[in-house]
Amino acid sequence: MLKPTLRRTCAALAAGTSLALALTACGGTTKKDVKDDNAAAASAGKADPNAATKKGLTVGFLPKQVNNPYFTTADKGGEKAVAELGSTYKEAGPSSATDTAGQVSYVNTLTQQRVNAIAVSAQDPGALCTALKQAMSNGIKVVTYDSDTSPGCRNAFVSQAGAEDLGRTEVQLLARQIGYKGEIAVLSAAQTATNQNTWIGYMKDELKDPKYKDIKLVKIAYGNDDAQQSFQQTQGLLQEHPNLKGIISPTTVGIKAAAQYLSGSKYKGKVKLTGLGTPNDMRKYVKNGTVDAFELWDPAKLGDLAARTAVALASGQITGKEGETFKAGATTYTIGKDGVINLGKPTVFDAKNIDQFNF
Repeated sequence: MLKPTLRRTCAALAAGTSLALALTACGGTTKKDVKDDNAAAASAGKADPNAATKKGLTVGFLPKQVNNPYFTTADKGGEKAVAELGSTYKEAGPSSATDTAGQVSYVNTLTQQRVNAIAVSAQDPGALCTALKQAMSNGIKVVTYDSDTSPGCRNAFVSQAGAEDLGRTEVQLLARQIGYKGEIAVLSAAQTATNQNTWIGYMKDELKDPKYKDIKLVKIAYGNDDAQQSFQQTQGLLQEHPNLKGIISPTTVGIKAAAQYLSGSKYKGKVKLTGLGTPNDMRKYVKNGTVDAFELWDPAKLGDLAARTAVALASGQITGKEGETFKAGATTYTIGKDGVINLGKPTVFDAKNIDQFNF
């Protein structure tokens, strides 16, 4: 959590950040801006995979939302890894998952505090770019995790799993549950969430396969990663589409809220629900028959890898270029196109295995 001095600094920066954003909006975006943001950030120097891991670094974690259980788990994984590597962990961030201006102000604060690296889950792909580029120009390494910025605004992105795997497997899970027939909907987080929109794009592409010809995607709703809004959006979906057969919610807050609504309604067991959730959130809904199966990666491992990537960058072991390799714990990772590092394939949770997990 933030120390009082950091809170005061953030509050002071907030007004200036809003003005900066307004000026940026008025200035418009050039083709060069877009091109620069879409290209992976240029890395100074050459990677030395044999370089010693630096100790005494400060790594700032900036989640989308500090009071979100998912990010609490992820960031605890990051905190533990930073400590193991002999450095100092610091967390900062907004209490709302849609407070993009707040996220920008926290980036500026961490930059002013001269942290060595920032790991951030971006609320918006472009809104943080100016602030993150300023951080990088000051020698701060920037890692995105969970939700990416445009590639040019960070050194590397730690992805939960292959975006294509996640989008397609969620459709595959739901299709099996509804017998490949009927109307379905998606309950997403914020309309601007990079990861959500990427996964939804792959869901739509998966649905083009002839085997899904009898499945129709009728609505994409947005609960803004807020439990009450997501609960209300689920209710609205079923009122608007009484023949709905299934819902995909690729957000831990959304799937839990949707399960809560379904479990207390006439739709329990009739409208299938899948998506991305944590075992601890979803256990009772699996056991009471509301949910058959859902999936997720281990968020603690995601935070762990984000932290180790940040330290590897700050140590000069990697620069974020495609093809570079580095060891994080017992696993060796290869950096892919545009600086993307995949954590691994998601795990499917159902009544048979859910009690084996505790997060």
